[in-house]
Amino acid sequence: MENQKNILTITDFVPRLPELKFTAPINWTVKSGEQWAIIGPNGSGKTLLADFLQHKHACREGEIAVGFDGNLSDQIKSIAFKDIYSLTDTRNTYYQQRWHSTETEDIPTVRELLGDPEGEMAQKIFAHFQIDATLSKRLIFLSSGELRKFLIVRTLLTHPRVLILDNPFIGLDADSRILLTDMLKQMTEMEGLQIILLLANPKDIPEFVTHILPLKNRHCYSPLSREKFLSDSVLINELFPENNDNSYSLPVDESKGVSSHQVTIRMEDIAIRYGERTILDGLNWEVKNNEKWALLGPNGSGKSTLLSLIYADNPQAYANTFYLFDRKRGSGESIWDIKKRIGYVSPEMHLYYQENVPAVRIVGSGFFDSVGLHRKCTPEQEVTALEWMRIFGVDHLKDRLFLTLSSGEQRLLLLARAFVKDPDLLILDEPLHGLDYANKQKVGRVIELFCERPGKTLIYVTHYQNELPSCVDKAFRLKSKK
Repeated sequence: MENQKNILTITDFVPRLPELKFTAPINWTVKSGEQWAIIGPNGSGKTLLADFLQHKHACREGEIAVGFDGNLSDQIKSIAFKDIYSLTDTRNTYYQQRWHSTETEDIPTVRELLGDPEGEMAQKIFAHFQIDATLSKRLIFLSSGELRKFLIVRTLLTHPRVLILDNPFIGLDADSRILLTDMLKQMTEMEGLQIILLLANPKDIPEFVTHILPLKNRHCYSPLSREKFLSDSVLINELFPENNDNSYSLPVDESKGVSSHQVTIRMEDIAIRYGERTILDGLNWEVKNNEKWALLGPNGSGKSTLLSLIYADNPQAYANTFYLFDRKRGSGESIWDIKKRIGYVSPEMHLYYQENVPAVRIVGSGFFDSVGLHRKCTPEQEVTALEWMRIFGVDHLKDRLFLTLSSGEQRLLLLARAFVKDPDLLILDEPLHGLDYANKQKVGRVIELFCERPGKTLIYVTHYQNELPSCVDKAFRLKSKK
């Protein structure tokens, strides 16, 4: 057993830029053998603190010292979902590209990026994460959960001394979450790896975590052991208060009537293939107007592909028998005719949403169904966008640039974007990704209230059964391809 020594020490740290300051200089020590979780609500400063640890921001006062040899950038690694942008040339990739097989030849495969495993530990990582099934896939074709798994495997293969993971469990199905927890625990035991998790939910704290650093509003609370934190209900309630605001009054587009179509979606013997890979085969599904469905299935089962057909992002819709809003696809409607009736948010959309413009413009882009705003909102549309931002609790961010916000704040803006045009069909793919407890409550109530309106159809995707809105009374389940 290694004698405990200081691995990371932050002493009276104050960043150079005043807009990055915490409420007080930061003091924190991580000792060898300790595994930490930095936990707090959305926008509390978790990612910013992780950036300080990696020297991504200049220091005005204080210092950050490490207790190990080697280059800091090699020894301290961080994983966040946005890390996809370091793996491929995003100037030549775009949100819909994964569904256009002729435009993906230059995107590397998982095998090309990971290589073949060398050494016992690498082989064990490959086997434990069951990565073999994705090795031949091009990176752009990975599902949200598969991408998260790939990023973790890729980083573990570099044998870092400190590994920071930003909400690592979101996007993973139950089996993958268990595998991830087991692998991280094994890595801490076998390699002396220091783990720092950034979490927005106390229920996500795994048993191998030994210490907690609570955060809220860029204020560092006193560090606690895992046991003391979980038993301190007063502190947990202070960090994550119940959201009891039920006074929501949702905007209504008075120019729209209640949709009178009979069938929102009908799919007949759908088959989707990319080369030798079969994603969907013989799929039949009918969703009627005003129905509320859960779309379920493990990572890699084809949920994202199925949704890409509905949202008119996948050209293979034209090669299949498929109806939307009582109309057969390919009968003369444009993709914009389809999209204007659908509100949509997904991990993939969030991943590719890299428009660094004011938050209100991000929400306003929902009127035009673009990943990025290509038309200016009318004054009436901007008022509606601000109203939806207020409902989701992010109206105070209206002038902040999108890429300067936390991932939870970004998700709330993209949710407001999905609702802004009062859609007939609402497709919510893992909508609560990365949200803290209070925001999950808020979003859940907004969904329920919206779906009480006549003529509103819902498709809800989640790996967490307890997150399903109570209005969902039907389920369609896809099976694993393994």
